Amino acid sequence: MKMTSENLILYAVTDRSWLHGETLVSQVRKSLEGGVTFVQLREKNLERETFLKEANELKALCAEYRVPFVINDDVDLAVRVDADGVHVGQGDMEAGRVRELLGPEKIIGVSCKTVEQALAAQASGADYLGVGAMFPTGTKTDATEVSAETLKKICAAVSIPVVAIGGISASNVEQLAGTGISGIAVVSAIFAQEDIRLAACRLREKVEEIL
Repeated sequence: MKMTSENLILYAVTDRSWLHGETLVSQVRKSLEGGVTFVQLREKNLERETFLKEANELKALCAEYRVPFVINDDVDLAVRVDADGVHVGQGDMEAGRVRELLGPEKIIGVSCKTVEQALAAQASGADYLGVGAMFPTGTKTDATEVSAETLKKICAAVSIPVVAIGGISASNVEQLAGTGISGIAVVSAIFAQEDIRLAACRLREKVEEIL
C-alpha cells in the first residue's frame, strides 16, 4: 500500500496493556471505525506463532479499511506476513538495510530525536519519521522528551512527513499546532480509553483542526 501524508493524521500504536479480556483485533477495529489512519503493531513479549497470527489478522483488518499496517522493529515478521512496512528506532536495524530486505515498495518509518538523526534517516530511505517523546509518557518510561522547537526544526529540515509521538492526548495536542507535523502517533490516548471509537474520533477532529 502506498503511503501519503494523509495516512499519518492519526497513527495508532498497539498495546496489550488495556485489553481487559478483549482481543487486540477488536480494539483496533474500534479505533479504525473512530478514524485512525495508520496502525503499527508493537509487541515486546508475545510468543512467535501467536505474534504471527495476530499480525496476519491485523493486516487483513487494516486492508479492509485501506489503512497502512506496519510492524514495530521486526523486519523478519514484516516480510513473513507481507506487512505494508516497518517502523524502526535508532537502536534497531538501519533504514537502508531495512530497505534492502523489504524492497522499494514498502513503508519505512524511523524514530528520531534530532535534526541530524532525521536527515540521516531520510538519506537512508525512510518514508516518514516519528519524533518524540513530546510529553511525559507512561508507555516508554525511558523516553527522553523532545522540545516543540526541535520538532519544528526537524519538520523544516526534511522533505518527508513527520509524526509527533509520546504522551500526546486530546488535552495537549493543541500545543503541537504550527510545528509542521503531518499527524500524531498515540497509544494510551486511544487504547486506554473506555470508548476507543469515540476517543479516536475526538482525537482525529482535534488533529485535523491543528493541521
